[in-house]
Parts: sequence; structure tokens; C-alpha cells
Amino acid sequence: MRVTEHFERANGQTLISFEVLPPLKGGSMQAIFDTLDPLMEFDPPFIDVTYHREEYVYKKRPSGYYEKTAIRKRPGTVGICAAIMHRYGVDAVPHLLCGGFTKQDTENALIDLAFLDVQNVLALRGDARKFEGRFVPEKEGHHYACELVGQIVDMNNGHYLDELIKDEHASKTNFCIGVAGYPEKHFEAANLEHDLRYVKAKVEAGADYIVTQMFFDNQKYFDYVDACRKVGINVPIVPGLKPVTKLYQLNSLPRMFHIDLPDDLVTAMTKAKDAEARVQVGIEWCTAQSKELKARGVPCLHYYTMGDSSTIRAIAEQVA
Repeated sequence: MRVTEHFERANGQTLISFEVLPPLKGGSMQAIFDTLDPLMEFDPPFIDVTYHREEYVYKKRPSGYYEKTAIRKRPGTVGICAAIMHRYGVDAVPHLLCGGFTKQDTENALIDLAFLDVQNVLALRGDARKFEGRFVPEKEGHHYACELVGQIVDMNNGHYLDELIKDEHASKTNFCIGVAGYPEKHFEAANLEHDLRYVKAKVEAGADYIVTQMFFDNQKYFDYVDACRKVGINVPIVPGLKPVTKLYQLNSLPRMFHIDLPDDLVTAMTKAKDAEARVQVGIEWCTAQSKELKARGVPCLHYYTMGDSSTIRAIAEQVA
């Protein structure tokens, strides 16, 4: 079922969904099951599975020169989606990136997903590689997420890259398309207004819903939704949530995700007497966020698990 159909069938009730990371290369599917098994009692209608593009490492050769070698950190998104749907009977939402994909790669991935009866994708540009100062698309790849959305819409209409495939005989896919939104703006955007133009372009290209970057101040989400509505973005906007549970995250999360942490949260974390107390601070903060968002009628609470099912479960138990 399409994600937006889940929202419609909920009749105004707030759903709960989760996002998981593929295990590192060499890991097993059991790691995903260990994360999701404790969470399935909350009846998530869909589960997101992230994708990570290739990275480059520089290996020193005996000659003293460095060799640039491509690696893939977390393969398996398509297979994990199939396993989740088979084991739990819920819809899977694979993330699809511009980075690392040509248009032909994208088409082939979408065909594989359609064969598996995956009906939802989250279309993202993706980040720059670690050692590159800016995002660099693949040759014959997409530069922007709105272009990727356009290709998915084309396939929904039966239009393929191969000109020999006649549209009247081509199989039409049925993908519901999610895209990303940034309540504190994308870090590359000059300002929020500039960022909203890109979000609107994705919606006008055919995106069906938006999932936000994590945030820790609900007012930023509410203001973001208001700003979207004012510029004519009327699709569902799903808040993305993650609890802070470790002291180092006070520095790492703002650095990695370009977000702010409220001073009250930072103070509570730094004053907590030990690791267990810090986890409790994170649970209480995220629970309060979740309850307020639910009271305001958001379509879904989307939790970034990052392999930490026990903390997410403690929050969902108080919210569901």
C-alpha cells in the first residue's frame, strides 16, 4: 500500500513508523530483525530502509603513493526491504539516491523494486562524499532530487529511458514518492525561503509527501509546516524524530545534520549524573516532543532508530 493511503485510512489518527540502517558489509539480516522485532507491537504501517552511496578511502601502497579505492559501506537496501515485507507483512520504503546512481541504474533499481511489489520510495539527492567539498553527481546521473522524482513519475506513467520500449505496451509502476524536508533549512541553502523553493519543486515534480530531518524544538516543525503551506506545499509533512542519548551527540548531531539543540536539552544532558540518566533525559525529551506533535494531529511520528530499539520502544510505549 502507498504511504499516503496509510495516512488516509488512519482517519486523522497519528501513525508510528521507523527507519533502519542496513548493516555494515559483512553483517547479517538478523541485526535488522533484532532492531525491529521489539517495535512491531506498535503496528508501523511502513518501515524506511536507508541507502548509503559508495565512499572512497585512500590506501597507501608499498611505493608510498596512495591509491583511491571505492567502497560501499552499507549495501543491501533492496534485499532488506524484501525481507521486512516477507517477515512482518508491512510496507517497506527504500531510500533512493541521486549520488552513486546513473539514470539507468535508477531505472533498473526501480524495476527490481516494482517486481518485489514495493510501492514506496524516498527520493533523495544524497550527501557529498566524505572527501569532496560539494555534491558531485554520477556521469549520466541526476543533480537534484526533483530530477529523480521526475524519473520515478515517468515510470509511473510507463515512460522508460529505452526509446525502443513503446509507452502503450510498457508496464506502469505505482510508486508513492517521499522527499526530504528541513525545518532548520538545508545547510546548502542561503535561507529558508530559498530552501522552500527546492522543496516546492520536488512536490511539483510529483512528490507525494515529505519527511523532515530530525529536530528537537517542535516549534521549528510547526513553523516549517506553516511556511510550506504559505507557498503552496500541501502534501503531508511527517516529523522525523530521534532521541539524544549520549553526551558526544551534543556535538556530533549538530555537526553531521546541521541542526540546533535547545539549551534546556543540552543543560539536562550535561547535568545528568551518568549514562543511564542521560538516556532517560533523551527518552523524556523525545516523548514530550512526540506527545505534543500527536496532539497537533501530525500524520505520523517517524523515528530514526539507528539500531537503538530499546530507547525507541521506551518512547513509543508512552506515545502509542
